[in-house]
Amino acid sequence: MRREHIKYMENIPINIELLDIREYPIHWHEAIEILMILKGSIEATVESDTYRLIENEVEIINLDEAHSLSSNEPNLVLMLHIDPNFFQKYYEDIRNIYFYTDCAFEGEPQVGDNYEIFKKYLSTILCEAVQKGEDYDVYIRETLVELLYLLINEFHYLIYENRDLKDNAEQLQRYHRIAKYIFNNYNNKISLQDIAKKEFLSAQYLSNEIKYALGISFQDFVNLTRAEESVKLLLDTDMSISEISEEVGFSHTRYYNKHFKRHYKMTPLQYRKKYKMDEEKFNKAKQITSYDLGEALKYISSYLENYERYNYEEKISKINVDVYKNEGEFFHTYKDAIILPKASAILEKEIQEFLITIQKEIDFDYGILRDLFSREIGIYPEGNINFRYAKKIIDLILSVNLRPDIIFGFKEFTPARYKEIITNFLNYFQEEYGTYELSKWRYSIEKDAPEDFKKIFYGILSDEWGFTAKEEDIKDRDINSVYDMASMVPLVIDKAVNGDDPYVLKAIDDIAREENPENAVFFGDKGLLNWEGIKKPAYHAFYFLSKLGDTVIEKGEGYIVTSKGEDFQLLLYTTGKENTERNLSLNIVNLWRDYRVVMYEASENTNSAYNLWKALGEPLYLTDNEVELLKLASIPKITTDFRKKKPVQHFKLKIRGCGAILLMFYAT
Repeated sequence: MRREHIKYMENIPINIELLDIREYPIHWHEAIEILMILKGSIEATVESDTYRLIENEVEIINLDEAHSLSSNEPNLVLMLHIDPNFFQKYYEDIRNIYFYTDCAFEGEPQVGDNYEIFKKYLSTILCEAVQKGEDYDVYIRETLVELLYLLINEFHYLIYENRDLKDNAEQLQRYHRIAKYIFNNYNNKISLQDIAKKEFLSAQYLSNEIKYALGISFQDFVNLTRAEESVKLLLDTDMSISEISEEVGFSHTRYYNKHFKRHYKMTPLQYRKKYKMDEEKFNKAKQITSYDLGEALKYISSYLENYERYNYEEKISKINVDVYKNEGEFFHTYKDAIILPKASAILEKEIQEFLITIQKEIDFDYGILRDLFSREIGIYPEGNINFRYAKKIIDLILSVNLRPDIIFGFKEFTPARYKEIITNFLNYFQEEYGTYELSKWRYSIEKDAPEDFKKIFYGILSDEWGFTAKEEDIKDRDINSVYDMASMVPLVIDKAVNGDDPYVLKAIDDIAREENPENAVFFGDKGLLNWEGIKKPAYHAFYFLSKLGDTVIEKGEGYIVTSKGEDFQLLLYTTGKENTERNLSLNIVNLWRDYRVVMYEASENTNSAYNLWKALGEPLYLTDNEVELLKLASIPKITTDFRKKKPVQHFKLKIRGCGAILLMFYAT
């Protein structure tokens, strides 16, 4: 038997389950079935049509519709069955009405308030069924009634085919009567003329109107209904093909074969051979895993944010933003400086390309330059001093819109030679770039330099030239696995937002300075890129920060809102309290224009190259294909939206693991 009997929950006219569905063969039941895809995707074949349902979509299976479900990937589906006898108390004709939804697979994404309300009702029913609080059955019944009228008003099968009918109750009722008559009499000889007579209309006029309302002609609709209804007889009886043909109303088996094949791409006999099975085989064919219903709550918690009876442990952060506010200037001090590769490496083409990318997307002010005064650059402890290679390096730094922060190394030099190098350096580059440009550069000496070298350094740069000189503590080796991990995203952002001393990180991991790295991919160095150019989490933090405007509208725990002209930027990030993920309900008021919205997400479960590398088994080295894979994996997730001007703009957001979301509002 393919007709399944639905066992409803005690005291309430529903059954609700959380399932991973890999294979659910063709079946039907006298219940309205609603599916909500919480994770993954499934393929649903309903009567003669097949759809791919993706995450966060809903689907309605109507009374006695033959359908099957399948998937080749892990999924979680919330499956709700509703007893039509309950709905019939409020709408007598429930057994003669059908409900349809849009499908992104067919180019019609499920957007709009009607779908939001639909999911809110489903979430409320789930919440009450799981928590079983006082009078939970009463709340479920009340919500079911609200759901019923939402379905009738927004998902009625005739409105789905023709939205104009929504505002024409008389026409809607007429076409429903016609469709109802066909559904109940398809197995008899029915004609357009008979129906036209009942409706006091001409047959020609009615023919045009039916095609307008249903999308197909009268006769095609009758034959489609007959073909779809015959499926139950093919799979659930031993009737012959000719007997089934006669039973569903076809005048001849030849016509039955023709119309069945048009919709199912095979003959009735082929269909029966392919899909008919006894109950034992049917149950063996099912590949379904059930999960604790409570697990579903974390997937739909955003729809319960204002439901007062919801007390699930996963809480939602509510943020209200008024863009009329102004809390002063936002200072981009986080991009003050970046540690460059050693001086000689900057001459390498690949390093230059990495720096160009960093500057194009983040635009740091200063590049901390080490080992400029070394044998590799042509500066020796004695002999002539040649700054030709040094100039090439500084030219490259300036070409990517960086100014140098030069660390005047002292090793291998005598104090006299050190003084000579500094003096000649300043004179040489003064001629090349001028005193003003040199005054904008920074000059540093290592903190552990001997006092006589410090005296020379400050004497020339501060006393003679009047430049700002300082001591710098740059550790060649600062290895910590956190530099590779997604937790760097909120750490970097939080420091910048709150005006704390920013992280000063390397542009690129320096594998050459590591004597025995555990691997050659992610070994805990503090680069924005690994040495093969894979973007690490901190890179995305700096990139998001660089997108912020210069005026702070508002900031609070885990977020900042800025503006630039008529555009707005909102950066949200996880905090210590949320540990690894954050659910957000965001309300924005006083957006006075229509806005194009671009959302970027960088988080542990979205674009962590480090996590993917671990999933690959933490290989010591990467192949070229693996390098490209990790580069692609590290790209932030990007989605777009368009928001028309309205009093309140609402967003339901979730940062999936440690990370951040950046919303860019572009005025149109």
